[in-house]
Amino acid sequence: MLTPWGEYDLTRFPEDPRDPLRAWDAADDYLLRHIENLDLSGSVVVIGDRWGALATALAGHGPVQISDSFLAQEATRANLARAGAAPDAVRLLSTRDEVPERVDVLLVRVPKSLGLLEDQLHRIAPAVHAGTVVVGAGMVKEIHTSTLDLFERILGPTKTSLAEKKARLIFTSPDPELVRPANPWPLTYSLELGIGPASGLATTNFAGVFCADRLDIGTRFLLQHLPERTGPEHVVDLGCGNGIVGTAAALANPEARVTFVDESHPAMASAEATFRMCAGPARQADFHLGDGLAAFEPGTADLVLNNPPFHTHQTTTDRTSSRMFLDARAALREGGELWVVGNRHLGYHEKLRRMFGNCELMASDPKFVVLRAAKQAR
Repeated sequence: MLTPWGEYDLTRFPEDPRDPLRAWDAADDYLLRHIENLDLSGSVVVIGDRWGALATALAGHGPVQISDSFLAQEATRANLARAGAAPDAVRLLSTRDEVPERVDVLLVRVPKSLGLLEDQLHRIAPAVHAGTVVVGAGMVKEIHTSTLDLFERILGPTKTSLAEKKARLIFTSPDPELVRPANPWPLTYSLELGIGPASGLATTNFAGVFCADRLDIGTRFLLQHLPERTGPEHVVDLGCGNGIVGTAAALANPEARVTFVDESHPAMASAEATFRMCAGPARQADFHLGDGLAAFEPGTADLVLNNPPFHTHQTTTDRTSSRMFLDARAALREGGELWVVGNRHLGYHEKLRRMFGNCELMASDPKFVVLRAAKQAR
């Protein structure tokens, strides 16, 4: 990526030379060109930097990056190292950390989740002052009237730029006298009956977690068809989101040890809050923020439950599900099982047969399938 501060070789994380997707886009380029002549000597905060493109280009100005994603943070570290920047050139914070006390330049990559944007703007608003330069960026299809309304209601008067290469900028003039609405996050909602062990439970959802304001229909279908298991086994909720699947498995089998896994900081916070609220403070569980099961000890899981995503930001891709299935196969003991829910059209059954040598249809409706693949002895 060519920027006013130099040219950078950027990659996503985990790095894969076969990955056709870039680690930056036209919105990153538009934003960096726009701020070329800004005074960046004060406190610079970057929110939602997807793969570290903004933080890497601005590393010489000591920015703070605030991210909801473990993978984005790891990509930033790798891209900074590739650019020859010092490890501490950028201060990496998650959406669970305290924000800086003062922000002089605020750069916001508009996220896919409107709730995440709402929460991030609420959290950063007290640090913004009348002289703060606020610039948002996104692709045209990511910026809606509701997006601009959030900037306006939480920070101050807002307008947009003309579009360039299908990207657009957002300009906000902070109003210190603005009376902001209360931050509604996290949200708690109760589940309906008829969905197995999760029936009637309440879930806690931090901003940015998948389907934070309702139970998504794929998860509901999996909950209705969870395997009936007993005994002291290790269950993994892979890509756990708000943790309701792993929590339901724990309640159905009091002897099970459950590990919740996700790369999202809000998901980890949600899963832990949901589990504690539903299972009680005495029940033990593990909560693992990371790159799927890549760091797990092989052959230690008895059951992996998975509702894999098929989008990365606005891009449809099967790369995440493929990595999840391969990681699950490595993490399972011989005879251990992976249970997957997915849309029928995604063809997960073919992928699982190639990876595991078997795949069984456990439940189906016009939209979803629940599949089981068992790890066989080699």
